[in-house]
Amino acid sequence: MQKPLKIAILDMYNNFPGEGMRCIIKLINEFQEREGINIEKTIFNIRAENKIPDLSHDIYISTGGPGSPLELGESWEEPYFEFIDSVFNHNKSESVVSGNSTKKYMFLICHSFQLVARHLGIGSITKRKSTAFGVFPVNQIDKSIHEELFEGLPEPFFVVDSRDYQLVSPNKRRIKELGVTILRMEKERPLVNLERAIMAIRFSKEVFGTQFHPEADGIGMSKYLSSTESEK
Repeated sequence: MQKPLKIAILDMYNNFPGEGMRCIIKLINEFQEREGINIEKTIFNIRAENKIPDLSHDIYISTGGPGSPLELGESWEEPYFEFIDSVFNHNKSESVVSGNSTKKYMFLICHSFQLVARHLGIGSITKRKSTAFGVFPVNQIDKSIHEELFEGLPEPFFVVDSRDYQLVSPNKRRIKELGVTILRMEKERPLVNLERAIMAIRFSKEVFGTQFHPEADGIGMSKYLSSTESEK
């Protein structure tokens, strides 16, 4: 019997109701059905229950979530960042390089993207002057860089953006040291004298992240806009 593909969902929503988890689980289920792959998925409630996965999974999806991505001194933070470091260290270990162990893959979404970027010193996390919410274009940084995950998308392409914080002021020295590639920036605003946020990063061959929400779908956007309209 084929070994199942083990996916760990790192739930960063802190028990806040939202559409992100529904979308992620829906996409995993659709992938499983389409590809005929046996998938074993496990949800780890990081912020509310301080539950951290180990390295026995194949793929890790760390979600978006509410609140501040700045250091708060909460009990889940240190174990979470230790786990993040363990993924990078595992992928660089001799056992993986020699082929005696498999690599671990991770996708970081919005809140998780900001947390990990801050942890690694890639840039500065600042509060936006106003909430970014809607569908906006994101621009390519270097046309010579081919990113497989964006293959076939137009330039620019449009994304769902929902955030109060942003990653700006890239630390070029640290980026070079880590081998990080910045792929996308938020839309150009010639008449706005503000830094453009970094919207997508290739952290390593195995770790990828976006400050936007690639999991979002029309159902979730409709629900959010309907609830927002009803509150007015």
